[in-house]
Amino acid sequence: MANKINGEDCTNCGACESECPTQAISQGDDFYVIDTAKCDECAAAGGESACMAVCPTDCIVKA
Repeated sequence: MANKINGEDCTNCGACESECPTQAISQGDDFYVIDTAKCDECAAAGGESACMAVCPTDCIVKA
């Protein structure tokens, strides 16, 4: 599994990018995107997704 960003709700604030321990989040053309090959939903931290915790618009969801 991997998280994904709902582009309609993403405000491009960038809060999620610096929180990602696997560097799976990057700036896309219109909004931030998550590389599903790198995202492990913060498994090393017990599955508590760091990006979801800091997103002010709750646009990051479990895919």
